[in-house]
Amino acid sequence: MISNLAAGVQAFTSNVFLVSGDRRVLVDAGANFDVVPKIEERGGIDAVVMTHTHPDHVGNLADVKEAFGVEAWGFDTDQPGIDHAIADGEMVTIGDHEYEALHTPGHKNDHLCFYSDDAGVLFAGDLIFQNGSFGRTDLEEGDHGALIESIERVKERVDEDFEEMHVGHGPSVTNEPYGHVDAALQMASSAFRR
Repeated sequence: MISNLAAGVQAFTSNVFLVSGDRRVLVDAGANFDVVPKIEERGGIDAVVMTHTHPDHVGNLADVKEAFGVEAWGFDTDQPGIDHAIADGEMVTIGDHEYEALHTPGHKNDHLCFYSDDAGVLFAGDLIFQNGSFGRTDLEEGDHGALIESIERVKERVDEDFEEMHVGHGPSVTNEPYGHVDAALQMASSAFRR
């Protein structure tokens, strides 16, 4: 089961997904609200996995790690709060499934997406959003060309019939998410050509 612990929060934060199962994992930690009680209510966690380290995704990370005695995994251990590196292509257990980590720079250099064929789930971070929206590239480390290549890579990797896309901001996509990936690629490409 995947729950967004940031649902209904008015503060500026990323989504925070708690994935229950054999390995209870928090995907991104959010910011500017107290997520610890929400995790406690659901029985705690075993680890934190980060899509990337922008402040709105890591603001709560230190508090979560301290409260639950867990460590954080991400692409770059030089980033504050990341204890263990996840390499491109590495398999990571999230809940009851194995997810492939895909290094997807463009929004930020350390950005990862996580995809499971078995679960039919993509954690897209800030690469792709609902209705063809895509991550900003006007921040430090942003690179629009790299973002397009990253979206292309995700589109090639996911199954056309995958079931759920959980994104860094806004609602998750549970109705034909592949179409949203394709739309994001088209919109990002057309914005690049202008």
